Amino acid sequence: MADRPKHLDQRVRQPSTRRAATGHMPTVPLPPDLPNEPIAIADMANIFGVTHRTLHFYEEKSLIAASRIGLMRVYMHSDVERMALINACREVGMPVAVIQELMEELNETPSRAEADIIFRHALEVRKRELTANLSIIRRQMQQITMLLPETEDGADEHGRESEEAIQLSDIERRCLALMAEGYAPTRLARVLDMKSDEIAFLEHGIIQKFSARNRFQAIAKAVLLGIVHA
Repeated sequence: MADRPKHLDQRVRQPSTRRAATGHMPTVPLPPDLPNEPIAIADMANIFGVTHRTLHFYEEKSLIAASRIGLMRVYMHSDVERMALINACREVGMPVAVIQELMEELNETPSRAEADIIFRHALEVRKRELTANLSIIRRQMQQITMLLPETEDGADEHGRESEEAIQLSDIERRCLALMAEGYAPTRLARVLDMKSDEIAFLEHGIIQKFSARNRFQAIAKAVLLGIVHA
Protein backbone atom coordinates (compact mmCIF):
# COMPACT_ATOMS: atom_id res chain seq x y z
CA MET A 1 0.00 0.00 0.00
CA ALA A 2 1.28 3.45 -0.87
CA ASP A 3 2.14 5.84 1.97
CA ARG A 4 -0.42 8.55 2.55
CA PRO A 5 0.82 12.02 1.57
CA LYS A 6 1.56 14.34 4.48
CA HIS A 7 -1.00 16.86 3.30
CA LEU A 8 -3.67 14.19 3.91
CA ASP A 9 -2.62 13.59 7.52
CA GLN A 10 -5.34 15.92 8.72
CA ARG A 11 -8.71 15.14 10.10
CA VAL A 12 -11.14 14.10 7.40
CA ARG A 13 -14.36 16.07 7.52
CA GLN A 14 -17.36 14.15 6.25
CA PRO A 15 -19.86 16.23 4.32
CA SER A 16 -23.15 16.76 6.10
CA THR A 17 -24.99 15.16 3.19
CA ARG A 18 -22.93 11.95 3.30
CA ARG A 19 -25.03 9.01 4.43
CA ALA A 20 -23.68 6.26 6.61
CA ALA A 21 -22.46 3.31 4.57
CA THR A 22 -25.24 0.77 4.15
CA GLY A 23 -25.78 -2.37 2.14
CA HIS A 24 -23.09 -4.17 0.18
CA MET A 25 -21.40 -3.85 -3.18
CA PRO A 26 -21.25 -6.83 -5.58
CA THR A 27 -18.02 -8.59 -6.45
CA VAL A 28 -16.35 -6.29 -9.00
CA PRO A 29 -12.57 -6.21 -9.62
CA LEU A 30 -10.89 -3.28 -7.87
CA PRO A 31 -7.88 -1.37 -9.19
CA PRO A 32 -4.56 -2.78 -7.92
CA ASP A 33 -2.26 -1.01 -5.44
CA LEU A 34 -4.86 1.27 -3.90
CA PRO A 35 -3.37 4.07 -1.80
CA ASN A 36 -4.34 4.41 1.84
CA GLU A 37 -7.45 6.44 2.49
CA PRO A 38 -8.29 9.24 2.31
CA ILE A 39 -7.63 9.32 -1.43
CA ALA A 40 -7.16 12.71 -3.08
CA ILE A 41 -9.44 13.52 -5.99
CA ALA A 42 -6.46 13.60 -8.40
CA ASP A 43 -5.51 10.06 -7.37
CA MET A 44 -9.12 8.90 -7.64
CA ALA A 45 -9.33 10.31 -11.15
CA ASN A 46 -6.05 8.61 -12.16
CA ILE A 47 -7.09 5.27 -10.69
CA PHE A 48 -10.16 5.09 -12.93
CA GLY A 49 -8.93 7.14 -15.87
CA VAL A 50 -11.67 9.75 -15.53
CA THR A 51 -11.72 13.52 -15.16
CA HIS A 52 -12.44 15.56 -12.04
CA ARG A 53 -15.60 16.70 -13.79
CA THR A 54 -16.78 13.10 -14.11
CA LEU A 55 -16.29 12.53 -10.39
CA HIS A 56 -18.21 15.73 -9.62
CA PHE A 57 -21.01 14.52 -11.90
CA TYR A 58 -21.26 11.20 -10.06
CA GLU A 59 -21.35 13.09 -6.76
CA GLU A 60 -24.20 15.24 -8.05
CA LYS A 61 -26.07 12.05 -8.91
CA SER A 62 -25.40 10.71 -5.36
CA LEU A 63 -23.48 7.72 -6.71
CA ILE A 64 -20.34 8.55 -4.71
CA ALA A 65 -19.72 11.13 -1.99
CA ALA A 66 -16.51 13.02 -1.37
CA SER A 67 -15.27 13.96 2.09
CA ARG A 68 -13.07 16.98 2.73
CA ILE A 69 -9.76 17.85 4.29
CA GLY A 70 -9.88 21.60 4.42
CA LEU A 71 -10.77 22.60 0.87
CA MET A 72 -9.53 19.34 -0.64
CA ARG A 73 -11.99 16.69 -1.83
CA VAL A 74 -11.01 13.16 -0.82
CA TYR A 75 -12.53 9.69 -1.09
CA MET A 76 -12.66 6.54 1.02
CA HIS A 77 -12.19 2.93 -0.06
CA SER A 78 -15.99 2.51 0.03
CA ASP A 79 -16.14 5.13 -2.73
CA VAL A 80 -13.54 3.19 -4.71
CA GLU A 81 -15.81 0.12 -4.50
CA ARG A 82 -18.76 2.15 -5.70
CA MET A 83 -16.72 3.76 -8.46
CA ALA A 84 -15.54 0.33 -9.66
CA LEU A 85 -19.16 -0.73 -9.96
CA ILE A 86 -20.10 2.51 -11.74
CA ASN A 87 -17.28 1.98 -14.24
CA ALA A 88 -18.38 -1.60 -14.91
CA CYS A 89 -21.95 -0.45 -15.50
CA ARG A 90 -20.93 2.38 -17.78
CA GLU A 91 -18.68 0.05 -19.81
CA VAL A 92 -21.74 -2.01 -20.76
CA GLY A 93 -23.74 1.12 -21.54
CA MET A 94 -26.08 1.32 -18.55
CA PRO A 95 -27.70 4.77 -18.28
CA VAL A 96 -26.91 6.78 -15.15
CA ALA A 97 -30.56 6.61 -14.07
CA VAL A 98 -30.40 2.79 -14.13
CA ILE A 99 -27.17 2.85 -12.10
CA GLN A 100 -28.86 5.12 -9.54
CA GLU A 101 -31.70 2.61 -9.16
CA LEU A 102 -29.18 -0.22 -8.87
CA MET A 103 -27.26 1.62 -6.12
CA GLU A 104 -30.46 2.30 -4.19
CA GLU A 105 -31.33 -1.38 -4.33
CA LEU A 106 -27.80 -2.38 -3.26
CA ASN A 107 -28.01 -0.01 -0.28
CA GLU A 108 -30.60 -2.38 1.19
CA THR A 109 -28.74 -5.64 0.63
CA PRO A 110 -27.96 -7.73 3.73
CA SER A 111 -24.92 -9.49 2.20
CA ARG A 112 -22.46 -9.43 -0.69
CA ALA A 113 -24.05 -12.63 -2.02
CA GLU A 114 -27.38 -10.82 -2.33
CA ALA A 115 -25.63 -7.88 -3.99
CA ASP A 116 -24.06 -10.27 -6.52
CA ILE A 117 -27.51 -11.62 -7.41
CA ILE A 118 -28.91 -8.13 -7.93
CA PHE A 119 -25.97 -7.08 -10.09
CA ARG A 120 -26.17 -10.28 -12.15
CA HIS A 121 -29.84 -9.59 -12.82
CA ALA A 122 -29.02 -6.02 -13.93
CA LEU A 123 -26.39 -7.37 -16.33
CA GLU A 124 -28.84 -9.90 -17.77
CA VAL A 125 -31.37 -7.13 -18.38
CA ARG A 126 -28.71 -5.05 -20.13
CA LYS A 127 -27.65 -8.04 -22.24
CA ARG A 128 -31.24 -8.52 -23.43
CA GLU A 129 -31.40 -4.82 -24.33
CA LEU A 130 -28.18 -5.05 -26.35
CA THR A 131 -29.39 -8.19 -28.11
CA ALA A 132 -32.62 -6.45 -29.08
CA ASN A 133 -30.67 -3.43 -30.34
CA LEU A 134 -28.38 -5.64 -32.41
CA SER A 135 -31.41 -7.32 -33.97
CA ILE A 136 -32.76 -3.93 -34.99
CA ILE A 137 -29.39 -2.86 -36.37
CA ARG A 138 -29.07 -6.14 -38.28
CA ARG A 139 -32.46 -5.62 -39.95
CA GLN A 140 -31.55 -2.02 -40.80
CA MET A 141 -28.19 -3.11 -42.25
CA GLN A 142 -29.93 -5.75 -44.37
CA GLN A 143 -32.27 -3.12 -45.73
CA ILE A 144 -29.35 -0.79 -46.51
CA THR A 145 -27.52 -3.62 -48.28
CA MET A 146 -30.57 -4.24 -50.45
CA LEU A 147 -30.78 -0.55 -51.33
CA LEU A 148 -27.08 -0.22 -52.23
CA PRO A 149 -26.45 -2.13 -55.48
CA GLU A 150 -22.98 -3.58 -55.99
CA THR A 151 -20.88 -3.29 -59.14
CA GLU A 152 -19.44 -6.27 -60.98
CA ASP A 153 -16.08 -5.96 -59.20
CA GLY A 154 -17.71 -6.42 -55.80
CA ALA A 155 -17.74 -2.75 -54.80
CA ASP A 156 -20.87 -0.70 -54.23
CA GLU A 157 -21.75 2.31 -56.34
CA HIS A 158 -19.53 4.53 -54.21
CA GLY A 159 -16.45 2.35 -54.78
CA ARG A 160 -16.29 0.79 -51.30
CA GLU A 161 -15.00 -2.75 -51.00
CA SER A 162 -17.51 -5.50 -50.34
CA GLU A 163 -17.65 -6.56 -46.68
CA GLU A 164 -17.21 -10.18 -47.78
CA ALA A 165 -13.59 -9.33 -48.61
CA ILE A 166 -12.77 -8.23 -45.07
CA GLN A 167 -9.66 -9.98 -43.72
CA LEU A 168 -9.17 -9.99 -39.96
CA SER A 169 -6.22 -11.25 -37.94
CA ASP A 170 -6.79 -13.56 -34.97
CA ILE A 171 -6.34 -10.72 -32.47
CA GLU A 172 -8.71 -8.51 -34.49
CA ARG A 173 -11.35 -11.26 -34.49
CA ARG A 174 -11.01 -11.74 -30.74
CA CYS A 175 -11.15 -8.00 -30.14
CA LEU A 176 -14.21 -7.66 -32.40
CA ALA A 177 -16.00 -10.50 -30.61
CA LEU A 178 -15.42 -8.79 -27.26
CA MET A 179 -16.55 -5.45 -28.70
CA ALA A 180 -19.77 -7.15 -29.79
CA GLU A 181 -20.27 -8.36 -26.22
CA GLY A 182 -20.14 -4.75 -25.03
CA TYR A 183 -16.55 -4.55 -23.82
CA ALA A 184 -15.35 -0.93 -23.58
CA PRO A 185 -11.72 -0.05 -24.47
CA THR A 186 -10.63 -0.06 -20.80
CA ARG A 187 -11.93 -3.59 -20.30
CA LEU A 188 -10.54 -4.73 -23.65
CA ALA A 189 -7.09 -3.61 -22.54
CA ARG A 190 -7.36 -5.70 -19.37
CA VAL A 191 -8.68 -8.83 -21.08
CA LEU A 192 -6.28 -8.70 -24.03
CA ASP A 193 -3.36 -7.59 -21.85
CA MET A 194 -2.65 -4.59 -24.03
CA LYS A 195 -2.04 -0.90 -23.43
CA SER A 196 -4.81 1.61 -24.02
CA ASP A 197 -3.08 3.12 -27.06
CA GLU A 198 -2.59 -0.37 -28.54
CA ILE A 199 -6.31 -1.09 -28.09
CA ALA A 200 -7.19 2.24 -29.68
CA PHE A 201 -5.00 1.40 -32.71
CA LEU A 202 -6.45 -2.12 -32.96
CA GLU A 203 -10.03 -0.89 -32.74
CA HIS A 204 -9.39 1.86 -35.27
CA GLY A 205 -8.02 -0.72 -37.71
CA ILE A 206 -11.11 -2.89 -37.30
CA ILE A 207 -13.41 0.07 -37.90
CA GLN A 208 -11.50 0.99 -41.06
CA LYS A 209 -11.68 -2.56 -42.43
CA PHE A 210 -15.47 -2.45 -42.14
CA SER A 211 -15.60 1.02 -43.73
CA ALA A 212 -17.49 2.08 -40.61
CA ARG A 213 -17.64 5.42 -38.85
CA ASN A 214 -17.42 3.99 -35.33
CA ARG A 215 -17.24 0.77 -33.32
CA PHE A 216 -21.02 0.31 -33.30
CA GLN A 217 -21.30 0.39 -37.09
CA ALA A 218 -18.39 -2.04 -37.35
CA ILE A 219 -20.09 -4.42 -34.91
CA ALA A 220 -23.39 -4.16 -36.78
CA LYS A 221 -21.72 -5.04 -40.08
CA ALA A 222 -19.83 -7.92 -38.46
CA VAL A 223 -23.09 -9.32 -37.05
CA LEU A 224 -24.79 -8.93 -40.41
CA LEU A 225 -22.00 -10.87 -42.12
CA GLY A 226 -21.97 -13.57 -39.46
CA ILE A 227 -18.40 -12.76 -38.41
CA VAL A 228 -19.63 -12.34 -34.85
CA HIS A 229 -22.92 -13.36 -33.28
CA ALA A 230 -25.35 -11.25 -31.28
